[in-house]
Amino acid sequence: MAANVLNSQRAIEASVYVVRAFVRMREAMSSDRELAKRLDALEKKYASHDVRIRGIFDAIRSLMKPPTKPRRRIGF
Repeated sequence: MAANVLNSQRAIEASVYVVRAFVRMREAMSSDRELAKRLDALEKKYASHDVRIRGIFDAIRSLMKPPTKPRRRIGF
């Protein structure tokens, strides 16, 4: 740290500023961990819903496909 080498008020202020920045960074990282834990919990909770939703989309896609057998024309 600069305060160890330089004996000035400005060096001390810079050292305090750096320490505070690292404290804030550590707090931000811990909040990110909490957010990651919450996201994991939500993902586990709603994992079964993904399978059901995928099934619904597959059924809709199958209904959207044109019929494979040509229809017989009505009329003359």
